[in-house]
Amino acid sequence: MTARARIGLLGGTFDPPHVGHLALARAARDALRLDEVRLLPSARSWQKEAAGASAAQRLAMVRLALRDLAPEERLEVDDREIRRGGVTYTVDTLEALRAELGPAPMLVLIVGSDQLRNLATWHRWRRLFDLAHVAATQRERVGLHDLPPEVEAEWRTRGCQTLPDAPSGSLVTFTMPAVAVSATALRAQLARGERPDGLSPPAVLDYIDRNGLYRHR
Repeated sequence: MTARARIGLLGGTFDPPHVGHLALARAARDALRLDEVRLLPSARSWQKEAAGASAAQRLAMVRLALRDLAPEERLEVDDREIRRGGVTYTVDTLEALRAELGPAPMLVLIVGSDQLRNLATWHRWRRLFDLAHVAATQRERVGLHDLPPEVEAEWRTRGCQTLPDAPSGSLVTFTMPAVAVSATALRAQLARGERPDGLSPPAVLDYIDRNGLYRHR
């Protein structure tokens, strides 16, 4: 019997991509035994203010962030949301992936605790579980306990200690090392003219410097 493919999906604006994004992808890959993790830069998030860099620039930076990683890292870029354009709804992306990959592969949507708490505000959010598992980890000081009632109800129904051998439908948590970086803080440093070495891959910082990104902020 062929093993079921296990594909992690990490979406975001990546404005800019930083070491925290890579740490999150690696932690999910290892904890959930994923075959690969795809980073999906959004064209335009409906829940966030306008990005500081264009969609094309953010996509270029994500590609640079992964460019020098070894193949064994199994981290890839998926540009479908930017190619689709317009406002990004995760459920549309999952439906497109299901149409492309078929019903058998396991899809795992990777989110931080802040996103998990807001899950009930997402477009057609209950449909997400028809298409993928949701895997959450604590982000900064936002806990995974005392969730909003609608999300808590899903946790009681779908919560698992480990991912079942199924394409979708479960809600699991995993842990990752604390990484003291956020895109907001990183943009603030860049706006002050600093080069925050160690917080974003060097190739990304070089791209930011060449294109004068975030400096006007």
